[in-house]
Amino acid sequence: MPASSTDLDPSTARSATGGLTLRSPDEGLVRLPYVVGLLAADGACLPVPAADVVRGATGTVHARGRAGGFRAELHLEPGGEGRYTARLTVARTAAEATVSGLRVELLLGPADDPGWLVPGVFYGRNRLPGATRPFPRFAPCGDDDPTGLTAPAWSFRADRCATPAVFARDRRGGAALAVAEHGSLGQQGVGFALVDQDRPALRLHAPYREEPVSYYGSDRPRPADLPEHLWQPGERHTLTFTVHLLDADPHAYAPVLRALHTATGTADTPAAWIGARQAAELSAEGLHRWHYRPDPPVLVETAAFDREALGEGGDRQAMHVSWISGTPYAHALLLHARRTGDADMAEAAVGVMDHICAHLTPGGTFWGQWSRSGGWSAGWTGDRERLHARTLGDATLFTLRALRAERARGIDHPLWEEAVRVNLAAALKGQDRVTGRLAAAHHTGTGAALDHEGSAGLAFLGALVEAAALLDNPVYLEAARRAGDAYATDVVSEFLCGAPEDVSLAPTSEDGYNAVIAYTLLHEAGDPDGRWLDLARRAADWTLTFRYTYDVRFDEHTLLGRYGFRTRGADQASPSNQHLHAFGLICLPETVRLARHLGDAYYLRSARENLDCFRQFVARTDGDFNAYRGMVSERFYQTDCFQAKGMLLTLSHAWSAGVLLYACESALGLPELQEDL
Repeated sequence: MPASSTDLDPSTARSATGGLTLRSPDEGLVRLPYVVGLLAADGACLPVPAADVVRGATGTVHARGRAGGFRAELHLEPGGEGRYTARLTVARTAAEATVSGLRVELLLGPADDPGWLVPGVFYGRNRLPGATRPFPRFAPCGDDDPTGLTAPAWSFRADRCATPAVFARDRRGGAALAVAEHGSLGQQGVGFALVDQDRPALRLHAPYREEPVSYYGSDRPRPADLPEHLWQPGERHTLTFTVHLLDADPHAYAPVLRALHTATGTADTPAAWIGARQAAELSAEGLHRWHYRPDPPVLVETAAFDREALGEGGDRQAMHVSWISGTPYAHALLLHARRTGDADMAEAAVGVMDHICAHLTPGGTFWGQWSRSGGWSAGWTGDRERLHARTLGDATLFTLRALRAERARGIDHPLWEEAVRVNLAAALKGQDRVTGRLAAAHHTGTGAALDHEGSAGLAFLGALVEAAALLDNPVYLEAARRAGDAYATDVVSEFLCGAPEDVSLAPTSEDGYNAVIAYTLLHEAGDPDGRWLDLARRAADWTLTFRYTYDVRFDEHTLLGRYGFRTRGADQASPSNQHLHAFGLICLPETVRLARHLGDAYYLRSARENLDCFRQFVARTDGDFNAYRGMVSERFYQTDCFQAKGMLLTLSHAWSAGVLLYACESALGLPELQEDL
């Protein structure tokens, strides 16, 4: 019979052992308080104390311990720059079986702000108090409410993480633990806790644990998910992981993630099913065939895979002016149409742009969204008078880019230019005179700024930079530089939030894309001291915390598993929306140019992996993965959130096809991407 949880008596307190000190008290005490924690079925943790510790002349550490019918051995091998490779072997020595999981814990010193980072999943507090959409949030003991997704300790399964790692810092420095998605005990996990009121503890689990609750994408959390392993007498398992000792810079995670990205390695063959030219052909066809409607000219946001049972009724008869439809993708379609000589696609793209630019609010800005049932409206802000600045800024930037591309062909569109000018006028009027921040939202009736919270206004910054050159107005560039100074605080603090309409004041990958575009363009407009380039680099590093550095393991019976979907290069949408998406392709040109400016191949590799990843699952023929030719899904479910792991959303999205088309058309003009064509 398996032993009961009393076999793993937690009465041996954490403080009963000094543990393994990895950083001296002068540098700030960081230690492994025990060799391994043995987790009983009821969650009690029995520490295996380090009773036999040997330190080698080269910095190696070997520790052994026994407790609860287990023997554990830990070997730490220094790798330079504060990095240790760890090998933990645990064996069941008792004569009877028992249920237990493993926990590795790294304990830091007292902290004022732990600065938690679980890539793609958790950023600092993660959710600001004013955020309207619930998802996991950190709060110290006394302020916690697990049913409201707020707690002082969180643990997650590895496949939620863009890189399965956890970072924190204390008053003197920082540290991280990293592990592979799978080990001999199955899927593994990461976590953290604030212990003794002010001490960050970093954790690894095998098997994984999701606690205090499990997040499934809604405000109703699921119960904790706590897989168990039944250890038989004599059974032995080895857990490998890395330990990283860092300085106190909040940006210290960047070299760690870069090293882990390199260590993971790449597959022998590309993930892409097709080349960039074919991907452009297919996505353009899908955008035109499934999303374009001529009366009025719009790109409807979604088209159902199932045309028999759902037909037009399964399509969302609405169009945002940017973000999830609208000008960025009409621009991409027009680029493709002009290059290939497709008159029908060109007419459609121009029609969509004209339709958007001809219908402005009384306040002189774009509207947020058109729908067949309600006409023009503010969009998804929840307030009919509140227009989201990111939506307006993106629409302005890509209208400007479409205008520039057409002028290069000798074709002018005065309607588009006027729309750009009036939207930029609203952006200038809404810029905070003291801080320089651009408005996060504008009033439909007056165009006035409603507030300046979050980083949504960054989307206008790129439009201001490019308009200064195309429209020969240096005032735009001056305003962009003031805004760049203002948002630098957000970039340096490693917390950007508020870009999507549907995720209020939450950190998202889309905030990072906006920042990469903005600061790369500022650098290219003139950067004598290199400040904008440094901010662009920092923004890119933050953005890449959302990018998967490994290929998630899918069950062979799932759709993603059967098709061999590879996740390296895909981005987690946000801690709120935990699914993979292709939106990072929107800043592919800027990321490639940033790599060129820095002379750093790391950013180019990441950009290529992003483009490589999303040349999978572009329907090559009617019936391909139950879609129609040219359809592109928005969501790929790599973890247990919204849908079962291994599924994909059975809707083609205008933005998904459009952003792939934009990236592929852009790749044609980028020397670094010619081999991807």
